[in-house]
Order: sequence, then C-alpha cells, then structure tokens
Amino acid sequence: MKKTLLAAALMGASFSAHAVAPGGPGCGWGNLLFEGKSGLPMHILATTFNGTSGNATFGMTSGTNGCDTNGALTYSGESLLGMNGVMEEVAQDMAVGEGEALTALSVSIGVDASDRAHFNSLMHQNFASIFPSQDVTAAEVMQQINMVMSQDQQLAKYV
Repeated sequence: MKKTLLAAALMGASFSAHAVAPGGPGCGWGNLLFEGKSGLPMHILATTFNGTSGNATFGMTSGTNGCDTNGALTYSGESLLGMNGVMEEVAQDMAVGEGEALTALSVSIGVDASDRAHFNSLMHQNFASIFPSQDVTAAEVMQQINMVMSQDQQLAKYV
C-alpha cells in the first residue's frame, strides 16, 4: 500500500510540476484579471481561471492572450527523489531490480513502457555507482542515473 501511494505521488508530482511562467509571464486572461495582485490566493485564482477556460492553452497555440512560447521553460521545485522517503524506496527497488517506486521513477523520467524492464535491469546493474554511499544526495543520484542512461544505447534518448 505504501509503495502504491508513493507511485501515485511520484506520478502526480511529475504531472503537476509547474514550469516558471508557461507561455510567458503574462499568459492568459487570469493574469489579465488579477494583474498587479500577489499572494497564493491570487495565483490560484488566475491559474484556475486560465485552466478552466482553456484561454492560456489557446493563447499559447495562437500567440494571443499575452502568451509567448519562445522562451525556455524552467523548473524551480525539488527533485522527486528529494522528497521525504522517496529516495530510500527507489534505492530498495533498484537494489532488487524491480518495484513500484522504480516504476514511478521511470514514468517521471518519461521512459516508455516498452523500455521499463530494460531501465529496471540497467539501474539494478549500476546500483553501486548510482548509490555509492548512504549519504548520497538526490541530485547526485539523478546525475548518476542520467549518466548511466546516456551511456546506454536504448535509454540515451530519455536523457
């Protein structure tokens, strides 16, 4: 049950991770309606209005509503592995070569279902280099995972 909740949280977090200003800093009518306002309630209202009306999506595809998709998206949140307890669950699954946390990690990275068995096997084979010590950080683990994947012909396309 714990691993199922972990997998759902990882997958939900990967889908709900927000880029900074998708479509630009003033994209959507929600931003127009609440222009100049700040604070969490105002951001939630603007985002909800943009999401329920679909005007930000329309603006990004049509280049209207203050939206511009030329800029690069960024993410300022914490790594999924950095969340409490997640790295330990992934380490346990990686050590045995399978498990829900490892599957959730592969989904969050974007590994296709057809490549997940290979991903699991490769992560298991490289466990010692991915987790070289007990005090390894989430950033170091992700760096190692990316390095291992980049050196694999089948998984390099996901890095």
